[in-house]
Amino acid sequence: MPKILRNLLFLTVFIPFYGNSQLGFSHELGVFVGGVAFQSDFGVRHDFETNKGNTGFAVGIVHYLNFAYRAECNCYSPDSYFNDHFKLRSELSFNSTKLEHFGEYADKDSELGRLLKAMKGEAKVTDIGMQLEYYPWSIREFTSARNGAWAPFIGLGAHFSFFQNNTYSELGPLGTTATTYPSYLPDGYSSEGGNTFSVVSSVGTRYKLTELSDLFVELRWQYYFSDWVDGLRKNPDLYKENKSNDWNLWLNFGYIYYLD
Repeated sequence: MPKILRNLLFLTVFIPFYGNSQLGFSHELGVFVGGVAFQSDFGVRHDFETNKGNTGFAVGIVHYLNFAYRAECNCYSPDSYFNDHFKLRSELSFNSTKLEHFGEYADKDSELGRLLKAMKGEAKVTDIGMQLEYYPWSIREFTSARNGAWAPFIGLGAHFSFFQNNTYSELGPLGTTATTYPSYLPDGYSSEGGNTFSVVSSVGTRYKLTELSDLFVELRWQYYFSDWVDGLRKNPDLYKENKSNDWNLWLNFGYIYYLD
């Protein structure tokens, strides 16, 4: 594991866990799995075949800081709106998506269509970061509710993303007119990987499974501050359709256990 990733993991998971334990807040740990729809330079924007084809998987571990309950006394913290409606989530996650060109241009029976169809890629992204989750209904009431209760939430946060990409053509090495779609010449492709910040926003709900455990489902949007996550980037000065960075949609299902 790279040194910077170890340091970020310590900052986002272990410091909130150990540091805030001195303040008495309680903690929750969880895991999730899900699917990812990757929106990138592969395929056609707003195309169903592209959205269906460029999908992958996601896994992750999460830590929650619960402000409503105090660990040292097994009692509720002082009543305030923030304590009863917000939780701080730290996360380490990974997603991977195999990418290719779909849609009308790749389906054309032409030389350009053949070049597009032969281009493939894979985006592997490791995320670490935090988000603040807002629960419109009382966290206290949900904690003490009987099994089967629901707790909807929305979240907003920031991640630091490490990405690896593998962009290639089935026709041969990229970089020539015989293997590469003209829009990506001379330097509109990469397999070097890198890192970037991203913003995440989610909506979901918890379901109380037992007194000390919940299930959750969330739909999450993630926007990267880079257009290189997928390994392709048309020159935006020449190709006006290349107007946004890479982004994706997650659908996650998880399990959470209350430690305190």
